[in-house]
Amino acid sequence: MGEADQVGRWRETLTLIARAARDAGRKPEDVALAAVSKTFGEEEIWPVIAAGQSIFGENRVQEAKAKWPELRARAAALGRAVELHLIGPLQSNKAAEAVALFDWIETVDRPKIAQALAAEMAKTGKRPKLLVQVNIGEEPQKAGIAPAEADGFLADCRERLGLRIEGLMCIPPADRLAAPYFALLAKIAARNGLGVLSMGMSADYGVAIQLGATHVRVGSAIFGSR
Repeated sequence: MGEADQVGRWRETLTLIARAARDAGRKPEDVALAAVSKTFGEEEIWPVIAAGQSIFGENRVQEAKAKWPELRARAAALGRAVELHLIGPLQSNKAAEAVALFDWIETVDRPKIAQALAAEMAKTGKRPKLLVQVNIGEEPQKAGIAPAEADGFLADCRERLGLRIEGLMCIPPADRLAAPYFALLAKIAARNGLGVLSMGMSADYGVAIQLGATHVRVGSAIFGSR
């Protein structure tokens, strides 16, 4: 895909997000787009940064570490800030690198990771924003806290570890209607006083916005197939 195609598809995605928000009785600015740039190189990402996109999602710490310092430096030279979200699974031995590199970690998915992040944040004083990943469909192949265990895990993160949790993230089952799962995530967030919902990807972000998403994660609709 060429540079013009990427930017055009990015602009179209923003238009569709704004339309979905208005259709749901919400303000377009209340829904943030995280452009998922995993597996794409600097030359493919840069045109979208230059066009105005500021939030990006990456799946792997090492991949992000290899390309984002240079991209951020280029953006800073234009007076622009980039916000980087970790949206893939995190290993506890990568917690230090994740805290150093990312502004948001959306995949706090088990006690061991919460403990590792708490220790690293206490050590460095750097505090990326955190989301708890809920395995909303209770699929064995996916990471995340089971819905029934989410309240207890959130309480442990807050009370024992002193973590500030901003909200929740989920990936619904691919072979089922997404709406009931998004509605369940919103319900869990509401009863725990959480305002951030990262849910919805290229195929279902319109439904997610209707059900309260504050962040949608869109990659292929912008950058093309991987």
